Amino acid sequence: MIDVQRLRVLRAVAEYGSFSRAAAALHLTPSAVSQHMAVLERSLGAEVVARSTRGVTLTEAGQIMVGAAESVAAELEHAKQQVEQLSSGRTQLTVGTFGTGGRHLLPGALARFTAAHPDTLLHVRQGEPEITLPLVRQGAVDLALAYHFDGPLPLGPGPNSGLRWTALLEDPLHVVLPEGHRLADRASLDIAELAPEPWVLGCLKTEAYLRRYAERAGFAPEVRGSTTDYFFACSLVAAGMGISLIPSIALVPPVPGVRAVPVEAPAPTRYVGVATIGRHGDRPHITAFLQALREQAARHAPPAKPPA
Repeated sequence: MIDVQRLRVLRAVAEYGSFSRAAAALHLTPSAVSQHMAVLERSLGAEVVARSTRGVTLTEAGQIMVGAAESVAAELEHAKQQVEQLSSGRTQLTVGTFGTGGRHLLPGALARFTAAHPDTLLHVRQGEPEITLPLVRQGAVDLALAYHFDGPLPLGPGPNSGLRWTALLEDPLHVVLPEGHRLADRASLDIAELAPEPWVLGCLKTEAYLRRYAERAGFAPEVRGSTTDYFFACSLVAAGMGISLIPSIALVPPVPGVRAVPVEAPAPTRYVGVATIGRHGDRPHITAFLQALREQAARHAPPAKPPA
């Protein structure tokens, strides 16, 4: 039988990349962490970490076990919540969300859900996907409204992360220009037409995304402003500091002083969905909240196509 404590130690090793840092986080000695890994490897008959002078990395077997460890941790947290609910008499649901999703999709879903399930105690935690998705895996958050661009979701180490992704909508990015700009009245724009323009970032993650699309179009963008808030970025655009790429749902309602123009295909797109863990059969409130999010997303845009 695999010891749960050793799985907990393996999760820490995977997170921190070394025995010493994992030991400090767990208030253990590096020797104790090494012993836990050695015993785990003997019980499995396979190495779970590859050791080197630069630290440790997970083997394929280690990635599988970290996924299992995350599932076990989530199940234990779920069991703890069920015990707490026995004393309180109320079901609890914790929802993670990113900023624009929380602003534009979550309130309507919360209202729908609360009207149908008034006895459920709701909690909301805001954070970017790289923060909220691990919380889902750990059981600290029941589901997370999240997004990704054209790269993979930040689901953590290994293919067996235990997370389930439910696509909600495709959120194309628009070019946002000041009113009166020479291109503001266009029905659509090719990225290549924007080569001479200075840029303002509404999210630090979009810089690599913008540069990738610009490189395909044959230019390097000049970035004059970086923000972590799309509304602030639009304010900088309205002030004439530059132009920006902003997701559609961040442009509702329309921002004064700017014009949003669609990008011609292949258009940069943000994919919005919900991450959950395991099956929902014994947690009908999660299924109900997912449905509320689907209904709310359908009001903003056509639903996203499922992965091929």
